[in-house]
Amino acid sequence: MEESQSLTNQYNLAADIIKTAILQSQHEAAKSVNRVQLLLYYNIGKYLSAKTRKGMWGTNALQSISDKLRKDLPGLRGFSATSLKKMRLFYDNWIMIDANSSVATDELNLPDSSVTTDGLNTISLRFPNITDFPVEDFFRIPFTHHVEIYSRVKELNARYYYIHRTAEEKLSIDRLKRIISDDAYGNQISIPNNFPHTLPNAIMARKAVMMFKDEYLLDFINVEEIGERESIDIDERVVEKQIVENIKKFIMTFGNDFAFIGNQYHLEVYGVEFFPDLLFFNRELNAMVVIELKTGEFKTSYLSQLMTYLRILDDKVRKPHENPSIGIVLCKSANKEFVEYIIQDYEKPMGVATYTTSADMPEKLRKALPDVNELKKLL
Repeated sequence: MEESQSLTNQYNLAADIIKTAILQSQHEAAKSVNRVQLLLYYNIGKYLSAKTRKGMWGTNALQSISDKLRKDLPGLRGFSATSLKKMRLFYDNWIMIDANSSVATDELNLPDSSVTTDGLNTISLRFPNITDFPVEDFFRIPFTHHVEIYSRVKELNARYYYIHRTAEEKLSIDRLKRIISDDAYGNQISIPNNFPHTLPNAIMARKAVMMFKDEYLLDFINVEEIGERESIDIDERVVEKQIVENIKKFIMTFGNDFAFIGNQYHLEVYGVEFFPDLLFFNRELNAMVVIELKTGEFKTSYLSQLMTYLRILDDKVRKPHENPSIGIVLCKSANKEFVEYIIQDYEKPMGVATYTTSADMPEKLRKALPDVNELKKLL
């Protein structure tokens, strides 16, 4: 009987500690709801894990704590025994965050951000300062999405991939479930590149790889206007002109956080002038991105041309706080294995992607797409 009463007292104490942590986090919720909520869940999970995994509590611990929380905080949602178990698993699956990091003491700027009873039962509400971890993406996605990811994805890089996609594309939970079921991470085709040994660190290299696709559908390009021309340069200028005229569509196709700087951007060094086709700035990478358009098959000379642009951009245009500029060759076709083999000898960060237009799609797929005029009517 005494042992049962002792456990009940411990459960009540645990509920009081969690309750205090909940209440302390509420005034921060208006500023950053998801970030504060996830941090709260992580630290509650840490506390519960430390108690339950060491056999200090009985099997009904989480249910008892949940019942006490509901009694003390009427109307409280999200703290059932099942939810508390998910919080514990949340911590257990991301324990490396806690184990391999120091604690930043001023991130949340709380007057008193922890509750201590006996020196051991502490739930810290401070933000972990992690050096090799996608912090911003991690705290941008809801807890339900985290549960889906840690429950079904075990490989760390795969988790990073799904966290990033969820954050960038604002995936619904159903959409996230589908892409995990389809093994989007395992089936992804990365752009041939030399980012790992040309960018400042592994984090930026990973971001750059995820930023660019292997192939783009530029369905707004009028292939009839290109037609049968003798000059490749004229073909490329037509493609460039149509991209500039449809710059919003192009940026949406290319990805998030791109800002258009200009086309045929004037560069000059020692009296020699150059005019890269398209120049963008990417906020996520904090770097300029120069795109060289080619209407034919990939050639190694395109990389040399891009190297020249990147050298001048970094020496003459790049600001001190910006990362090295990145170059992308966008051509109609490329032998991926050959590109990956040859691009490693270049010292500037570059990649090679291909593009298709609607005319390049299989007839069956083109017929499946809605007519543009019909779409306009619907809109």
